[in-house]
Amino acid sequence: MPFRLFDVPETEASHFVGFAGNRINRHSEKRSDDVVTTALVNASARMLLIGQGQVLVEQSSSGNALFSLKEATALLPVANKTIYLGMQDDMPVLASPSGLDFTALPEPIRAIDYRSVYTQGLIPPDQLGAMAQAVSLLTWHDNHRFCGRCGAETVMRDGGYRRTCPNCDAQHFPRTDPVAIMMVVRGDKCLLARGPHFGPGMYSCLAGFIEPGETIENAVRRETLEEVNLPVGRVLYHASQPWPFPYSLMIGCHAEALSDEFALDRAELEDGRWFSRDEVVTMLGRTHPDGLMTPPPGAIAAHLIRSWAESRV
Repeated sequence: MPFRLFDVPETEASHFVGFAGNRINRHSEKRSDDVVTTALVNASARMLLIGQGQVLVEQSSSGNALFSLKEATALLPVANKTIYLGMQDDMPVLASPSGLDFTALPEPIRAIDYRSVYTQGLIPPDQLGAMAQAVSLLTWHDNHRFCGRCGAETVMRDGGYRRTCPNCDAQHFPRTDPVAIMMVVRGDKCLLARGPHFGPGMYSCLAGFIEPGETIENAVRRETLEEVNLPVGRVLYHASQPWPFPYSLMIGCHAEALSDEFALDRAELEDGRWFSRDEVVTMLGRTHPDGLMTPPPGAIAAHLIRSWAESRV
């Protein structure tokens, strides 16, 4: 059987994180300026409706966020900023932004915020991945309406994957912000911390944006040193996760600490400490006697933590 792009090996760690189930063929080399127009006359096309930090979901038994064009236009006027995501199962998949009031929707359709859709598993994994793609792209358009070279308002091209400046001809392309997230370990213990915005009792991995001209490994070392004043040696890549808040890619790594001593940057972190492997297992299982816990299962931090806790090496 020939290999297909989305025949993902079941052992690939990135296969199990939230937002990773996207099956859309993006046709990145074949998109044209009229791809949205062509898709909108295709009776099989499906549409994600997004706006105000929410996505419309039909709350059926399995949940559905992909509407037919007839269903979509009955709910909301299709915006002229509709973008083309690609093809899935021979169907064009589009996404449309809307600033309309979502409060008067017919049952069983509701407007639900992105994080709730993700954390509660309200739509299938492939639709969750499509939502991440759409949210990231639409947010980029909102944030980059004007040319960074001359300041003129830009226009959308290539179905949403490029903006062109009519004044100076500059070409602008969607961005992805890389973030290093690291599971710092030393022997049979790991370092987890919490920020002031975390939910009660939640501890997670350290993380930080990768800066221009920086390798992933050096970003892990720099961020760990900045946040907890702890030197790191070996760094090993584990998995990645699309993160549409607003358009990041979380790059998960394991990092070997070179010391037991650390000092928290209190401007960034509220608390942090070493945890034993057995204690982490209770946090993953939500059975810790003090109510401590790790992030939700779909988060890459949870996968990094679990992979270490279950490795027993």
